[in-house]
Amino acid sequence: MTRIETAAPEQLSKLEEKFDPEIRFRPLLPATAFVVAGLLFALSCFHYYTAGFGLLRETTHRGVHMAFVLGLIFLVFTARQSEQNKPLESRWWKPGGIALPDIALSIGAVAASLYVPWIFNDLAFRVGNPLPIDVAMGTLLIVVLLEATRRSVGIALPLISVGMMLYAYFGPSFPGIFVHPGNSWAGIVNHLYLTSQGIYGIAIGVVATYVFHYVLFGVLATRIGLGKLFIDLASVVAGRFAGGPATISIFGSALFGMISGSSIANTVTVGSLTIPAMIRLGYPKHFAAAVESTASTGGQITPPIMGAAAFLMVEFLNIPYQTVIIAAIVPAFMHFFGVFMQVHFEAKRTGMRGLTREELPDVRAVLAKDWPTVIPLVVLLVVLFSGYTPYLAAFWGITGCILIGIVRRTIAALIFLAVVCGAAVFGFLAQPGVPSSILAIVAAACAWRVWQTEEGRHAALDVLDAFVVGAKYAISVGAAAATVGIIVGVVTLTGVGFKISYIVTTTASELAIWVSTWLPAFLASQQGVTLFFTLLFTAIVCILLGCGIPTTPTYIIMVSVAAPALGMLGIQPIVAHFFVFYYGVLADITPPVALAAYAGASMAGADPFRTGNTAFRLALGKALVPFVFAFTPSMLIMVNGFSIVDFFTATISCMLGIFVLSAAFAGYVLAPLSIWERWLCVLAALPMMAPGIASTLIGLVLASPVVLRQASAALATRRLQSGVSPVRGS
Repeated sequence: MTRIETAAPEQLSKLEEKFDPEIRFRPLLPATAFVVAGLLFALSCFHYYTAGFGLLRETTHRGVHMAFVLGLIFLVFTARQSEQNKPLESRWWKPGGIALPDIALSIGAVAASLYVPWIFNDLAFRVGNPLPIDVAMGTLLIVVLLEATRRSVGIALPLISVGMMLYAYFGPSFPGIFVHPGNSWAGIVNHLYLTSQGIYGIAIGVVATYVFHYVLFGVLATRIGLGKLFIDLASVVAGRFAGGPATISIFGSALFGMISGSSIANTVTVGSLTIPAMIRLGYPKHFAAAVESTASTGGQITPPIMGAAAFLMVEFLNIPYQTVIIAAIVPAFMHFFGVFMQVHFEAKRTGMRGLTREELPDVRAVLAKDWPTVIPLVVLLVVLFSGYTPYLAAFWGITGCILIGIVRRTIAALIFLAVVCGAAVFGFLAQPGVPSSILAIVAAACAWRVWQTEEGRHAALDVLDAFVVGAKYAISVGAAAATVGIIVGVVTLTGVGFKISYIVTTTASELAIWVSTWLPAFLASQQGVTLFFTLLFTAIVCILLGCGIPTTPTYIIMVSVAAPALGMLGIQPIVAHFFVFYYGVLADITPPVALAAYAGASMAGADPFRTGNTAFRLALGKALVPFVFAFTPSMLIMVNGFSIVDFFTATISCMLGIFVLSAAFAGYVLAPLSIWERWLCVLAALPMMAPGIASTLIGLVLASPVVLRQASAALATRRLQSGVSPVRGS
């Protein structure tokens, strides 16, 4: 087998657009494309500059961001997908290839977005008593926002938002617990448009302050070769394990996920290498696609860049981003550990070999060529853990990407690393003029490189293009976040979140009473069973909601509705947020709408639904781990009442449970498992998922017959292979 090369960037981009509606952009005529690219570049520059030199006033910053985002969406997304295939033409009703209604919507979106920052000085006198012009502009923004979200994300989120606004308006008409006094349209617009509880709330603020910068950093880091370095290193580390390319897929996706918060982008990029290699080695097509897509969903839960939801967690909980990073480490490890164990057992069962030395890249050559690409990530982490804001850390990470991308000289890279990290550690970055001085030196080095060589000019153009592409990737997230602001605003306006929480906890409590009548008392308390059913209901709703809308809106909606229910049962806020976050991500590989799995299936030429089912089975570690840290919060480390004993008990018990369950699904450990052994492994895994010494011992006792039989079978096989009969006395 020869070494597999990655597909061309154009092919990967087309495949990503096919399955990710958030980057399904319209083709443009050259002149129009130049103008749109200029606006996208300006948006990236705006966020890059404010991250390093200070944010604008909160409402102004969010308003400018939203004006760019919504205005651009109508220029880069068509009203209907079928329009993307129509021939490009410029007519009086379609100047530059963009229809006049789209241009009008773009202008209206910009005006409505900037109106609130414009009247900011008078805003305190208008909240609660809006003028007719305020209601008109707010209505305009709601209309264009819903249409922009429909184009860029899909119809599900706008429909939910419209339903929530109807609920806010027709409150007296609803039955039972859901009844409320209702609101006038002016009152709804006032709350959603003029206050910070709606469209201009936390969601759009986080996207404008954090998320955009890390999306841009991820695009730039990939462009300079950091993603390729990670994949090559994964090949060196994991390629010799049984099943070679499958284990490379897991390690590569884990590393690539550190700079990419997108499951689909991770699947397409890493899968272009690993999926064809797995198929050539003999894996079924659907299994190869499922392995890659499952591993790739780990990108959204792998520190340090975990997608938009992680930054929203920072704002919702008012905690440092460093806390979120540390809390995510062990659960992320459990996800990849679970996928690895199933893949490893599958490879051993089917006799899949690892890759040979000739089929693997040379580690010395890889590091010698690409090690400088790690420097921006190191700089980002050092600045972040030195106590500075996440957006300032992203600013220096982006600056490092620009320097490495254009100059690519070892000396320059090391100097940049030493200066920025030294300034961060000793507090110099907070001194006036220091960022400007360092940035001026970086700009001078890049300008010298561009002036000197043709290679430098090409590298500079690639960096400029990354600024454009990064903005393109981020605009749909901004629209979705603003639309979720409508849902959150209605929740705060009507109090429906607490009503739903009451229904969930009451139903869970009634089920717990029924179950407790026949469940032995020493296994679980009624309170524990109530918590289990509440978590189960929350998980199911997260998965169902994630079938129609992206991870970030799913997280925000479920936090607004489910977090109060979990809080009533004594769950710490950070634990509740992580639980919702993990199940929102799981929707990317859960049929019937498993976008990451479908992207992998397309690359493998496999059946999408079968791929999705297999991917969900491989991701059972991610599905079970949230229940573990819900019952034993110490697994997240950064919780109140952290106990080192509880941490190790939960971690070891969870790993044993994942190990046994993986063996049951793969049908192999040291030798093939019989049907009764597989069912016994499933039964043994269940108590191990309830962390505790007693429950773990129960699981080990249940699994002991399988362990003894496997050891005996493995010993017999080894004797046969060595030419010794396994029969005593022969």
